[in-house]
Amino acid sequence: MTSTDARDTELAAQYEAYPYPERDPREETKRLLIGSPSHLREIDYWVFGARRPRSQPLRALVAGCGTGDGAIMLATQMTCSNRPGEVVCVDRSEHALKIARSRAEARNLNNIRFIQGSLTDPETLPGQFDYIDCCGVLHHLPAPLETLKVLEQALLPGGGMGLMVYAPYGRTGVYMVQEALERLTPFSESPSTRLDIARRVMRTLPATAWLRENGNFGDHLTGGDAGLYDLLLNPRDRAYTIGAFLDLLAEANLEPSCLMEPARYDPSLFLPDPKLRARVEKLSWRQKAEVAESLTGNMATHVAYVVRNGSLPTPPDCCDPATVPVMREMPGDELAKQILPNSTLPFSFGTLTVPVPLPTQARSILPLIDGERTVGAIAAVMQERGLSERKFFTVWAELFSRLESLNRILVLPPA
Repeated sequence: MTSTDARDTELAAQYEAYPYPERDPREETKRLLIGSPSHLREIDYWVFGARRPRSQPLRALVAGCGTGDGAIMLATQMTCSNRPGEVVCVDRSEHALKIARSRAEARNLNNIRFIQGSLTDPETLPGQFDYIDCCGVLHHLPAPLETLKVLEQALLPGGGMGLMVYAPYGRTGVYMVQEALERLTPFSESPSTRLDIARRVMRTLPATAWLRENGNFGDHLTGGDAGLYDLLLNPRDRAYTIGAFLDLLAEANLEPSCLMEPARYDPSLFLPDPKLRARVEKLSWRQKAEVAESLTGNMATHVAYVVRNGSLPTPPDCCDPATVPVMREMPGDELAKQILPNSTLPFSFGTLTVPVPLPTQARSILPLIDGERTVGAIAAVMQERGLSERKFFTVWAELFSRLESLNRILVLPPA
């Protein structure tokens, strides 16, 4: 059943006038935008447990593709790694689809196609999929749960999704300015008029405005007309605490296989006091995540990979000698250079940087991870350098666990 209202009509007009994010197809020759969800190595690991063969075709849906960041990234990664399959992009904005299509053409991608239609109409979706991306969409819809249930029904057995929704505490200041602008320039006015008023407000925003203190929105505030409109003038903008997000997933028969990055939701990482850590350890997984969100205060989004309830993938054995570890994106030798003399890795969760302790041997091990060597082969190299096999696997288990929780080391699935 189609679900729309007046604000949804205004939302459609917004994205037709100012497709988001603002992208120039000519820049496709210079860069590939990388992020989460829908990074191919993340999908392999967090959705399929690094067990789905790379030779098996992947049918992916990008539900609400906008101007195409996630879709272009995934289709490009599939092409560059000779992975069979197709990326189907659905969006109701003709203008946004035109930009996304031009970006795909600039990259000569032949594994991607585009469909104009609304996610609030189940008949829009062409069949079922191994993987569904719905990033930055649900929180703008009139009936998020209704749409999420439709997407869940479109999953093939064993499939999963990559989702992103807004979070409230890290968006402090945004909703205050939104409320003011709704009064200064109501939704009944044209998008161009509303944008003009927003720009005038931002030029003279009082020094005490909380939005000035929030460093989470540089991409929006410097993202041209589309970025500013999406941040401050969007007619519907829900935010979910992590608890509310988990409840939404449960109502749609889904559960997270990963909250991105997992360590971000572990308060013991930034609570060094032993008495506090002891109390944290008594909390449930959900309670830990809720404490982390409340204390850090800077989570502006929640990104998750999810599967159907009861279908969590079994994590691969990182200490199996035949396992092939792979860096998610940054090469191992580059990550090793960031490790401080005290064997801690400064890691940024948005605007919060915390020291992550690593084994002292991390600097020597990380450059050996090339996506081809097995753990057994890495162990043999380290044994030649004086680290016994038994000691190596103790160190490796700790190193993998820490960097997996940061989404930096994953496992390559079988060919």
